[in-house]
Amino acid sequence: MEKLRHQAIRVPLITAAPAMEEDSSSDPDVSLVQRASKLVSSTVTAYRGKPPSFWALLALSAGAMLTAFPASSLLSRVYYDAGGQSKWILSWSGVAGWPIPALLLPPCYLLLEGASPTWPPPLGLCLWYALLGLLSAADNLMYAWAYAYLPASTASLVAASSLAFSAIFGRLIVKEKNRMGLSTVNAIVVITAGVVIVALDSGSDRYPGVTGKQYALGFVLDVAGSALHGLIFALSELAFVTHLAAAAGNNDGGASPSRFHVVLEQQVAVSLSAFAFTSAGLAAFGEGFGAMRREAAVFSAGGGGKAGYAMVLGWSAATFQLGVLGATGVVYLGSTVLAGVLNAVRVPVTSVAAVIWFHDPMSGFKILSLVITVWGFGSYMVGHSGAAKKTSMHRSRRGRQTMS
Repeated sequence: MEKLRHQAIRVPLITAAPAMEEDSSSDPDVSLVQRASKLVSSTVTAYRGKPPSFWALLALSAGAMLTAFPASSLLSRVYYDAGGQSKWILSWSGVAGWPIPALLLPPCYLLLEGASPTWPPPLGLCLWYALLGLLSAADNLMYAWAYAYLPASTASLVAASSLAFSAIFGRLIVKEKNRMGLSTVNAIVVITAGVVIVALDSGSDRYPGVTGKQYALGFVLDVAGSALHGLIFALSELAFVTHLAAAAGNNDGGASPSRFHVVLEQQVAVSLSAFAFTSAGLAAFGEGFGAMRREAAVFSAGGGGKAGYAMVLGWSAATFQLGVLGATGVVYLGSTVLAGVLNAVRVPVTSVAAVIWFHDPMSGFKILSLVITVWGFGSYMVGHSGAAKKTSMHRSRRGRQTMS
């Protein structure tokens, strides 16, 4: 079997363009099809010559984000609808799957040429993993509270704000790798407007028994969780750029060839840390592990009882870990902003699935918010295709001048 090889690069969405570059997509004479063609052309040009293994890893990472995260969100709603009540248990179930990436590490060491364990990590990196684990535990708990009071479709629409937070934190924390152009600012404003529209329509989709204060709390925690999500993306990228580069003894930003295994190593360490924090919180501030037996006795999904309860929590753990693995891989191969973009792409998938499976109400305001969210994502993609083309032309001219 040919061993996988890859080169870690920065995707054209975040090429080193001027910080506030003019958006070339504003020309009214250019059709949407032409803009999409430019996007494809600039992407192919930027990635020409990259090995197939890079494309395979990036495609698998992006695919994991776009499938596992929506599934995890829907399972959160299944847990509550079937009789689950503990936010701590739902939060704990996701990080309880930390052995899953650990089991993937040995094959990764064997398949990636030159890959070798970087364990034990230095003290500074251990502290960094502990910080990311604490933030992840808090993020999971916020989302668990949000899904307790919000319909899955509404929660996913509000979570689209993570793109804005990813762009902002990426720019502030890893600024040289996350440029913020006019198209980024436009996407942030448009997606924020979509979240505001959902807030204005808060009374149309409230579940029976959920008070106005509970709905508002779920909404606020959903936005806070999205902000924390963007911060975690940026801090993860910073870990790859600084700490892992130092640990490897190189200056390539920690993304050297045949080092994709560091994605799994980071996820194992961060998830294990989050598992420890969440387990302590469940025992000290939650209902305790004994609440699982009580919930399983009245659980109705998956055939009901202990088997159904274990199945829902087990799939919740698996899908969450797969989604986080995909997100970390995208951050490693691409950037914080690219991870935020893909996180926003999953919004329509989750919203439509929630309407079909849970019969979530889909008011005119929510449809408008969904359209605006997709519009914001599209404007971001098209705008950055123009920025990538300008940067490519600039480099080409500079190269010709150097040769002459």
